[in-house]
Amino acid sequence: MNSCCERCKNKLCASKIYIFENLSNEELVEIIKMTGHENYNKKETIFVEGENANKLYLINEGKIKLFKYTKDGKEQILHILSDGDFFGELNLFNKGEYNFNAQTISPTKLCTLTKEKMRNIILERPEIGLKILEVIGSRLSNLESLAQNLATNDVEVRIAYMLLELKDKYGKEISEGIEINLPITRENMSNYTGVARETISRKLKKFEEENIIKLVGIKKIIIINQEKLEDYL
Repeated sequence: MNSCCERCKNKLCASKIYIFENLSNEELVEIIKMTGHENYNKKETIFVEGENANKLYLINEGKIKLFKYTKDGKEQILHILSDGDFFGELNLFNKGEYNFNAQTISPTKLCTLTKEKMRNIILERPEIGLKILEVIGSRLSNLESLAQNLATNDVEVRIAYMLLELKDKYGKEISEGIEINLPITRENMSNYTGVARETISRKLKKFEEENIIKLVGIKKIIIINQEKLEDYL
């Protein structure tokens, strides 16, 4: 009974992942036979920079952040990932170490595939490898944009960029505009933008006063005027 439930859970996990979305039930079953699972509590470390990179991680439930530490010891968030995302893909095809840290933002359930098993899947289904390359290209482009954004001293530009990034990934259209259920705290926003937490709160309030956004507690933001927000970039 338990093994059957686990297979169902694994199948659900695999079906959520973008790179596996067009596979048949039979193909998903074959993949789930290869997966392992790992459960984490909130704020648990999955791996740290410098550890041997030997797995592809698939997010079944939860949210995680990928980050590095700056020279002065501050956390710099690179990506926020959630259900259906995957990470650890850069070291799939060669030996190496993780060049970033991974930590959970919420309780998280992961499915995992070893390098060897993932290679076998790609050899049998090359289109999966192409999808992985698409995601790698998109993430590298986002990192380049993040680097350019952090290079500016304009705090409002940094915050506007962050809000638009969150909108693209977590926004949904409602009558008032685009609602974002925030996956990160004000502290994480600070670590993403390189801006003090107090400044984040102050600038968000300024955007609200300008009728660009509406703050709904600390967990939700509604973008009322996206064009005006984009004018900051």
